Amino acid sequence: MINHVVLVGRLTRDPELRRSNSGTSVCSFTIAVDNRGKNPDGSKTASFINCTVFQQNADNLTKFMRKGSLVGVDGRLNQRSFQRQDGTKGSVIEVICDSVEFLGPKAQGAGEEQITFESDVPNTADEGKNLDSLDLPDDDLPF
Repeated sequence: MINHVVLVGRLTRDPELRRSNSGTSVCSFTIAVDNRGKNPDGSKTASFINCTVFQQNADNLTKFMRKGSLVGVDGRLNQRSFQRQDGTKGSVIEVICDSVEFLGPKAQGAGEEQITFESDVPNTADEGKNLDSLDLPDDDLPF
């Protein structure tokens, strides 16, 4: 059986971070994904997909993404049942994300913190090169 989902969409609201009883970070968010079809009046339609991500990915998503941010999610569909306060049963289908990619440009006025990736760590092979002379606009950076 195959259960694999890959979606690209925009956050419909700011991500919600919470902690499980064991201390694991859990982030819930919804993305709007364009449908290929159009309404009879010619307007585009969208699907609103609930997603959940855990641990470090949850912390990063909450820290750096906001409503309207473009993200790519890779994960699997999960269906769960619950009981409402009025006693009726409900069901929800969501994407459990293995990874979330930040696809949009860097947010204007995003926090003052600098994101450090492993590739940002100085390499001894680069010691003789003048890396200060690189002139790259922020729009060309993937984060």
